[in-house]
Amino acid sequence: MRPGSPLWVNSMADTRRFDVVISGAGIVGATLALSLRDQGLAVALLEARPASTESLPAELGLDQFDPRVSALTPRSRSQLDELGVWDSIAGYRSCAYQHMTVWDAHGTGEIEFDAAEVDAPALGYIVENRAITRSLMALVAMAPDISVLCPCSLTDCVQRDGEGNAVEISLDTGEVIVGDLLVAADGALSPIRKLMNFTTREWDYGHRALVTTVQLQRSHQHTAWQRFLPSGPLALLPLPSQEDSSFCSIVWSVEESLAEELLNIDDTEFCRQLGEASEYRLGEVLACAQRFAFPLRQRHAVDYVQAGVALVGDAAHTIHPLAGQGVNLGLLDVAVLAEEVIRATRAGDSAGSLLNLRRYQRRRKGDNLLMMAAMDGFKRLFEQEALPLRWLRNAGMRSVGRALPVKRQLIKHAMGI
Repeated sequence: MRPGSPLWVNSMADTRRFDVVISGAGIVGATLALSLRDQGLAVALLEARPASTESLPAELGLDQFDPRVSALTPRSRSQLDELGVWDSIAGYRSCAYQHMTVWDAHGTGEIEFDAAEVDAPALGYIVENRAITRSLMALVAMAPDISVLCPCSLTDCVQRDGEGNAVEISLDTGEVIVGDLLVAADGALSPIRKLMNFTTREWDYGHRALVTTVQLQRSHQHTAWQRFLPSGPLALLPLPSQEDSSFCSIVWSVEESLAEELLNIDDTEFCRQLGEASEYRLGEVLACAQRFAFPLRQRHAVDYVQAGVALVGDAAHTIHPLAGQGVNLGLLDVAVLAEEVIRATRAGDSAGSLLNLRRYQRRRKGDNLLMMAAMDGFKRLFEQEALPLRWLRNAGMRSVGRALPVKRQLIKHAMGI
C-alpha cells in the first residue's frame, strides 16, 4: 500500500504506543475497533492477511458465494447498524429468514419457529463472512484513530516491566509496539492465548463440520432448516436466490469417517446423499460447490482476562455450530468489552486495568457458558438412539411446539432480544 493510504503504516517507525491493540481483523476484531473509534483512544488493528482489493462477485451462482456464512441474530444486526455497517452489508446481499423448521431423524418430533410469533420482521440473517468483514474494514479505513498494520503478525507479547498493565508486542515486520490493552481476536487457535499462558478447558467432538453451497429444486421459503441425525445435525441456511435458482449454505456436522467419505465422493453422489439426509424437504439437490470441512472442538478459557490482556470471540470460547451462535457470542463480547474500556478510560484508568477487565469477564462468562452447555446438551441428546430417549425428545419437541409462551421465550433468547 502507498504512504498516505488509511491502511498504510510505516513498520520502520520508532516504537509506538496505543491504548488498545487488537490482534485479528476478522468480524469480531474489526467490530471492536469500530466500537472504540471517536473515543479519544489510539487503536491498532493487526491482520496477518494482506488487505483484499478484489471486488465481491455480484452474480448469484454456486461458485459466487463465500462458503463461510454467519447466521446473525437481530441483536447482532442492530449492533452492526449502530456502527454504520449494516446498510453496506445489506446493500451487497443478505438473506433474512422468517421461519425455522427443526425435526428429528428418528420419530415424529418437529418444531416450527416463526418471526410473527414474536412480532419481529425476521428470526435472523444469513450473511457471507467476506461481506461483513469488507464492510467493517471499509469504515475502519476511514477512522483516523485506528491504525491498521497489515499484513502483519504478532510473534511475541510480554508484560512490560515497570509500566503497570502495558504489554510489549513484537511483530513479524521487526517492529515492537506497546499497548495498554492487548485484545486477542485471533481465533480458536489464538497465539496470544498460548503466549500469555491462559488455561482452557476443551475436548474434541470427534466430528467435522462440512460446509458448501448447494442449489436446490424447490424454494427455501426464507426458512432455516435443521434435521438432527444420529451422525450429527444438518442445517440448510437460505441464501439470496432467483426465481429459477434456490441456493442454500449447508453446515453438516458428521463423524470423522463420514466426513472423509463426503469430501471424496463425486458431486452427484454427494448431492444424492444430502438429499436423503434432508428428506428431500427442498426437493432434489441439483448441484454443489466445492466442499470444505473443519474439526469441531469445544473450548473455553478458564479466564478471559489478565492485566493488560483480554480474549474475545473464538479466542475465549468455541461452540458447536448447530445453532449458529458462535459469531453472535463474539459480537456480544465486543459490545461489553468496548463499554468497559470506554468507561475505564473516561474515568482516567488504563484500558488494560485488571479491575475493569474483570467486569467484562463477569458480564460475559456466565452467558457464554450457559449457551455452550445448552448446545452441547442438545448435541448429546440427539445423538442418543435408545428408544426411551428418542420417545422423550420427540414428545418434548411436540410439547414445546404447542406451548406458545415457552416457544416465544425460546425464540426471543435465540434472537438476542
